[in-house]
Amino acid sequence: MEKFADEALIEVFSGSGGNGCVAFRREKYVPRGGPAGGDGGKGGDVIFVVRRNLRTLAHLRYKPSFKAENGRDGEGSGRYGRQGKDVRIPLPPGTLVKDAETGELIRDFGKQEKDFVFLKGGRGGWGNIHFKSSVQQAPRRALPGKPGEHRVLRVELQLLADIGFVGLPNAGKSSLLNRFTNARPKIAPYPFTTKIPNLGVLSLHDRDIILADIPGLMAGASQGVGLGIRFLKHISRTAALAFLIDLSEDNYQEAFSIVYQELAAFSLELTKKPRVLVGTKLDMPGAAGRLAQLSKVYTEEKVLGISVFSGAGIPELAAFMGALVCTPDTSREEVQEL
Repeated sequence: MEKFADEALIEVFSGSGGNGCVAFRREKYVPRGGPAGGDGGKGGDVIFVVRRNLRTLAHLRYKPSFKAENGRDGEGSGRYGRQGKDVRIPLPPGTLVKDAETGELIRDFGKQEKDFVFLKGGRGGWGNIHFKSSVQQAPRRALPGKPGEHRVLRVELQLLADIGFVGLPNAGKSSLLNRFTNARPKIAPYPFTTKIPNLGVLSLHDRDIILADIPGLMAGASQGVGLGIRFLKHISRTAALAFLIDLSEDNYQEAFSIVYQELAAFSLELTKKPRVLVGTKLDMPGAAGRLAQLSKVYTEEKVLGISVFSGAGIPELAAFMGALVCTPDTSREEVQEL
């Protein structure tokens, strides 16, 4: 994951069709053999396929050009040319394919994961066997194959997750992901330990909940300060958000407002998602009192407290997140009642 890549520019080419052949039967005792030129083969297609074992677009950066095989030319004795092989381009779930020049969205693989034939290969040309007529017994005419197509595409990845973790740097997002899942993100007692998004799976009863941890946000992120703003697009598809607040920091009461404002600057849609405020590091001295104060300040929000170290509040938070995901259309008012 250290080679995380969420954007790539690629060129794709479908194969050209093979040319038709001009040929005639040349057999003993058949002095006036008719036309026998076969058709050219169809060119290969460009096909996008979703692979769930992929997590980044790094493979597209190493190979930015994809070309399907051209169809083979037709041959004598009525032999048709072989069809060109397709080129299949693997993508992770959640990928957007756009036209590089216009920005037009061509395909959203977060909504559809079926194989997608993007460019058709060129049709093969007819051989001269198609041009025989009552007045033209020995046609010397064949058609060339149709050329393939070429496009330049911008490929963007938006990770698919159920719940996104957001917060200031060092708020405990990666520690919580580590507690809930086997993701094993890098954890250290200093800000910006997380430099790339991390995904993990929380198994809860009979379903799996996908959690996404993105780098910490800070004031001014929407103007390019820090790291997290670059990765906010990865939580745009989530069903809900968990705002993590470090109860050991003196600015714990302002932390939610700071992050909320940066989300609003990036996309108002993010602020409309169901959410929960999670006070972290509940095992620290004075944290319990700060959690109570946080609940008083944000009376319209659902506030829970946890300690990854002691495990306090972890089962309650897991159950609450499960309820959020099971009811993705839950309003913020209904979240309060969960």
